[in-house]
Amino acid sequence: MLTQEQQAFARDGAVVLRGVFKDWVETLRAGVAYNESHPGTYFRDYTPEASKGRFWADYCNWPNNASFRDFIENGPAAGIARDLMQSQRSRIFHEHVLVKNAGSGKITPWHHDGPYYPVAAKQTVSLWIPLDPVSRDSTIEFVAGSHRWGKQFQAQSFTGDYYEHTESKEEPLPDIDANRDQYTILGWAVEPGDVVAFDYHTIHGAPGNHATDHARRVVSMRWLGDDAVYVNRGGVTSPPYPHLAATLKTGDPLPEDEFPFVA
Repeated sequence: MLTQEQQAFARDGAVVLRGVFKDWVETLRAGVAYNESHPGTYFRDYTPEASKGRFWADYCNWPNNASFRDFIENGPAAGIARDLMQSQRSRIFHEHVLVKNAGSGKITPWHHDGPYYPVAAKQTVSLWIPLDPVSRDSTIEFVAGSHRWGKQFQAQSFTGDYYEHTESKEEPLPDIDANRDQYTILGWAVEPGDVVAFDYHTIHGAPGNHATDHARRVVSMRWLGDDAVYVNRGGVTSPPYPHLAATLKTGDPLPEDEFPFVA
């Protein structure tokens, strides 16, 4: 019998789990601090002109970040991901650090993650792990059930530019903000140790950080289940992974040395 959390995840495409990572908060905070002082290849400052309220992000650094690696290999995340996806195994895709400093007004536009990625899979989950208290008006939001619409919407960068994908059939995203009353919008105030889990095809977005006294540090751990394969979208993806395009074709299995099964 499915748990209530599994049922909510399958139905809505997003669910909150309380306190499951409380013993790993300091480990992840150390990982974010290391990431900020040792930025990776894909480090992005989305507010380069801002004197305060900075918003920066980075990803795909876990193999070289001891704290993130410890969390992935020794923490409960892989098992939680496997259970939510109802897969036989779970494999790490990548981590994504997102930091909105106090008072940051930079929004994260509505989108869903699937069309950004060079992978296709039915079993997917992102574990959005806050390392600071996040109020309801600063938290990530979801369009409930949108992962079951069977559509792929155009991938848009956080700077507003759209990706050009010649091998992926994508359509414009509906104007969620102008029609919020037409959707069931989910969002939760969360504390360090909580996690919001969501399917890659669930539409989501986030406001700025309305807190004026602390940052909104988040590590999002992206997991795949049993059925993930490579997809060439005919254009830039995020993460880029250009080396995969040089060696794989659509439908090929992902290399296990780079995307290992953990649980």
